[in-house]
Amino acid sequence: MKVATVSDGDTAIALALGIVPVITPDVEDGAKVPEYKQRAIDKLGAGKLKTYDDSDGTAYEAIAAEAPDIILGMNTWEMDADYAKLQPIAPVVTFTDKAHADTLTWQDRLKTAAKALGLSAKADEIIAANEKATTEAAAAHPEFKGKTYTYTVVHPEQVSFMSYADQDPGVFEKLGFTKTDKAKNCAPNKNAVSLENLDQLDADVLLVTYPFGDRGVISATELESNKLFQSLNAVKTKHFTVIPSDNSLSSAIAYPDALSAPWVVEQLTPLLAKAVAGQ
Repeated sequence: MKVATVSDGDTAIALALGIVPVITPDVEDGAKVPEYKQRAIDKLGAGKLKTYDDSDGTAYEAIAAEAPDIILGMNTWEMDADYAKLQPIAPVVTFTDKAHADTLTWQDRLKTAAKALGLSAKADEIIAANEKATTEAAAAHPEFKGKTYTYTVVHPEQVSFMSYADQDPGVFEKLGFTKTDKAKNCAPNKNAVSLENLDQLDADVLLVTYPFGDRGVISATELESNKLFQSLNAVKTKHFTVIPSDNSLSSAIAYPDALSAPWVVEQLTPLLAKAVAGQ
């Protein structure tokens, strides 16, 4: 079956299910392919994926030229505009409720796509393998259990408190950690932390990531040399670590998919172990 994809998450679904897409969006745009994605590509012997330039959105003509049997669109925010132009090319597997663009879990997206492809059993295997990896990691690190944590992302417009109920991706708590009391004060439109209130970030373990680099509202050097930040108990006792973004870990935490979820656990666990140990 010839499958085309309209987002990186859809490409991840196809690769996880053992399918090499006939065409995918060029999300890397010349940058290095993330390790977890390259692993899957290598395993399938796919070499380099055929891509289309997605800088102006979905390239309908490029997709049509590959004559796909099915188009995966389970991970896109553009389906309102895309569906009418994609549907004449091939059947489109996507969500029925626009809200699902934000709310569906990667497991639900995978299962929906797999059902359409006749690969439901394979999807169940992928989900079970991820749960096993997470459970084993948690069991190997009982010191994680009950430790409070704060996950902070330095965005271009603000320092964001991300470990609250409506936003947290869940991997930290599956590994045994718990939210701090400050989490209950946050909401989607209320999670900015000013420099005067950096004490809101304190927890047994503090995790910070800088995925936007120089475009972040504050640099790593400026934040970590801030006196109030340095006075946080987590920082003083070395229960603080930076989650790297250059290897795609921070983005994979934010947007987990069928390929990245087990890799996130693999990469994150040793970082958390060091932070808990104060190393």
